[in-house]
Amino acid sequence: MSRADAPGASLYHRTVVWLLFLILLLPLAGTLLYSLATSWSATILPDGLTFKWYLELWGEPRFLKAFGQSLLVCFGALALSVLLILPLLFVVHYHFPKLDAVMNVLILLPFAVPPVVSAVGLLQLYGSGPLAMVGTPWILIGCYFTIALPFMYRAITNNLQAINLRDLMDAAHLLGASTWKAAFLVVLPNLRKGLMVSLFLSFSFLFGEFVFANLLVGTRYETLQVYLNNMKNSSGHFNSALVISYFFFVLVFTWAANRLNRDKA
Repeated sequence: MSRADAPGASLYHRTVVWLLFLILLLPLAGTLLYSLATSWSATILPDGLTFKWYLELWGEPRFLKAFGQSLLVCFGALALSVLLILPLLFVVHYHFPKLDAVMNVLILLPFAVPPVVSAVGLLQLYGSGPLAMVGTPWILIGCYFTIALPFMYRAITNNLQAINLRDLMDAAHLLGASTWKAAFLVVLPNLRKGLMVSLFLSFSFLFGEFVFANLLVGTRYETLQVYLNNMKNSSGHFNSALVISYFFFVLVFTWAANRLNRDKA
């Protein structure tokens, strides 16, 4: 392609991308407009606009409880992930780098088994006996930990490879630092952005998880996705406000993760 044809090709590609973006945006825009409509039935545009449905949603105690319980489970799973994965990654990459190939296979196992199959097995294992946890947030925290593991492992591994862990540790040792002191004071600050990106992306994924939450706890510990499913027969305006609120919340976390990732690059 000649230089003269390059501007035309660039315009064509941009036009196609923007058209696809608008096509994907139309359902969301329709949902947003419906969530703001006073009534909308036989006309092209709604009869009027109102924030009534959002005020009703954010004043609903059941919704606020489900929202808070979703946050609690997600934060609990992510805290557990950080406490277990960071020391594991440090030991693997610094002392046993050959195990990284094995770990790359192991962390994909949660995605090898369909969620419904995993949930049925967990119901059989933790439904009764001394480890009966079905219907409690503890079983969701454990499940969400396995879901977040691949995202966090891969993001932090890439960060460790980028900072050249062994050279960094050798330099800290030459300055008199012990291994664990160097890990906390030298390595960990260099992993801050990679860790934050993995946390934001994992949270965005976990916050929308439905299968495990619905099968393992259901209404006994109602999360936001279970609440949305249970409210499917209520007002369409109310459900639209719920969907838009959920989308906006996840969008903010995804944007933050992308911003951190761009700054890191």
